[in-house]
Amino acid sequence: MRTVELLCSPELEAAVRAAWDRLAAAGLPSLARNTHPTNRPHLTLASVEEFPPGAEQRLADLCDAALPLPVRLERVAVLDGTAPLVWLVHPTPQLVALHGAVWDVLAEASGARSWHLPGRWIPHLSLALRFGGADRRRARAVAGAGRPAGAFVAARSYDGDTRTISELTTACPRSGG
Repeated sequence: MRTVELLCSPELEAAVRAAWDRLAAAGLPSLARNTHPTNRPHLTLASVEEFPPGAEQRLADLCDAALPLPVRLERVAVLDGTAPLVWLVHPTPQLVALHGAVWDVLAEASGARSWHLPGRWIPHLSLALRFGGADRRRARAVAGAGRPAGAFVAARSYDGDTRTISELTTACPRSGG
């Protein structure tokens, strides 16, 4: 599996990580417990089995041209009823256009994950995976303090087979926390 992901500005990343920490401190499911070095707040634009030839460079050029992209978070929600706890991202016209352009580049890719396709995609930053039967009301109160804003400032691709990332933009800021 290969993804196309947008990374948050330092202030937005700090706000999401703080929500992760609050959820963990409250004994709720949280991505704060995932200590893999690639774990950081991100918005997934696409997920496919493999990039077509030449796609990585085309994606890098596209993201370099589109970023930084202002972003505002909305409410905290649980997707698909029992799956991940997420902070919804306001779908600005610029974000929706970038998402569509990414899928234009990946039109020939195999194994597209349907939940990322245009028309089905719900832009979000994950707070907890496999949220299941956890207390949604409490989680929303703990995690959803305010409506943070910031920007998407870089892009990367995650390779699920090797559990490694590759940068898709020329300046990919590193996480501070």
